[in-house]
Amino acid sequence: MLGLMQDRPLLISQLIEHAALNHGDTEIVSRTVEGPIHRYTYRDANTRAKKVAEALLALGIKVGDRIGTLAWNGYRHFELYYGISGMGAVCHTINPRLFPEQIVYIVNHAEDQLLFVDLNLLPAVEKLLPQMKGVRHVVAMTDRAHIPADCKIPNLLVYEELIADKPGAYEWPEFDERTASSLCYTSGTTGNPKGVLYHHRSTILHAYGAALPDTLNLSARSVVLPVVPMFHVNAWGLPYSAALVGAKLVFPGVALDGASLHELFEKEGVTFTAGVPTVWLALLNHMKANKLKLSTVKYAVIGGSAAPPAMIETFDKDYGVEVLHAWGMSEMSPLGTVNHPKEKHQRLSPKELLEVRLKQGRPPYGVDMTIVDDAGKELPRDGKAFGDLLVRGPWITSGYFKGEGGEVLREIAGKGGGWFATGDVATIDPDGYMQITDRSKDVIKSGGEWISSIDLENAAMAHPAVAEAAVIGVAHPKWDERPLLIVHKKPDARIDKKELIEFLGTKVAKWWLPDDVQFVESIPHTATGKILKTRLREDFKDYKLPTA
Repeated sequence: MLGLMQDRPLLISQLIEHAALNHGDTEIVSRTVEGPIHRYTYRDANTRAKKVAEALLALGIKVGDRIGTLAWNGYRHFELYYGISGMGAVCHTINPRLFPEQIVYIVNHAEDQLLFVDLNLLPAVEKLLPQMKGVRHVVAMTDRAHIPADCKIPNLLVYEELIADKPGAYEWPEFDERTASSLCYTSGTTGNPKGVLYHHRSTILHAYGAALPDTLNLSARSVVLPVVPMFHVNAWGLPYSAALVGAKLVFPGVALDGASLHELFEKEGVTFTAGVPTVWLALLNHMKANKLKLSTVKYAVIGGSAAPPAMIETFDKDYGVEVLHAWGMSEMSPLGTVNHPKEKHQRLSPKELLEVRLKQGRPPYGVDMTIVDDAGKELPRDGKAFGDLLVRGPWITSGYFKGEGGEVLREIAGKGGGWFATGDVATIDPDGYMQITDRSKDVIKSGGEWISSIDLENAAMAHPAVAEAAVIGVAHPKWDERPLLIVHKKPDARIDKKELIEFLGTKVAKWWLPDDVQFVESIPHTATGKILKTRLREDFKDYKLPTA
């Protein structure tokens, strides 16, 4: 027997429509790439998002077409989130910090039809566009007055002109809630980046889960400033959750220095913010040097890398800000866990409470989580046993775009199938708190960005003097981790650190460059011939980078 409830699809367009109807005068504030502060409301954003949809239809965009964005956090990017997905196309956010070859690969692999680009990124796109075979138009996300006179991008369209003559009366269509809505690429240790393809249903459920009191605790009384970029897993879903609850949004644009962020926090009454540790370190240093305070911020989410204990304590004791330690992945939309203490934890000593807060936290309803040993056997949730971390749920990927990487889901005896292996090693305690203890991958997390050790090794091996190379992550006080390149030279070869790093500078992004190079007599291997990185990490466990 079935229930008698209405069956309406869960669609992203419903979020902005809901916000416009019920929180129509709530502000969305942006520091623009052009410079000035821009203000408007959810009601305005809904109308302009409809104009975006109307413009896309006029350009021949169809349901399922991929539309790329190379943009920072701002109101036009927000409109694209809703205009593109709302009409049934796929909003493909691209990280402009990637190495140019990766950007070209991602655009071509996604088969992007159009590319929406922020003003200061137009020069980079101009150089790369000849390699982007399927892009029919580049749209500059500005007005005509700000287009550089020397811009030579063919068929360049201007955002404000594109939507200016559109009525904004578009009726958001209804379609299957499992229709693809957005696309983000994630890179691992080997091969090319892989696409994670979200659908409307997963995005709405994630927005609900993220807004819950024991996750991000968002409401119509919140003022949300996402420092995390909108090209990083949809700004951790904040543009969706904010619309769901009607929270005021404050977009920082491209200026993420301590002074610029502090100014926005204070002037706009920000209560909630989220970003990676590197950004918060800069903010804390700025406030300390200038004897500043935070008068309205209540919560700061720290994700992307582990939150340093000193940072959690400084936010709490010096500024009265509660740090929410969080963990997730692109493959998880990205929310996996958030660290909120339980009622019983309020009776703990400060030291004991800090030990709880250093864990990555508890999963909200919607994320099932377990750990298994090498044989795939489930391990106890005792906070001591550690194993491979597996997850499943309605906002977790079932596979990569175009089948890259093959089958990614696993089965656990007694718990069924559909489990995604995160590549992390973790413990889970009896209260559900998960703590990452290691990574089974060799990817290096530097300031919230990922660096592939395999790609760096391959680049180093291209030098004629290098016989073999290995890259490991070494702890860094500012960036969490930085790459250390370990090299075995060919017999009688002559090369030094400076020459090798200059060589790598022509092959990888600048921020990927290793902070140091160590030359060794040999590199250890496993019985099957793989580099034994566990031995290298042990050998260099007391090593300190010169940049540290």
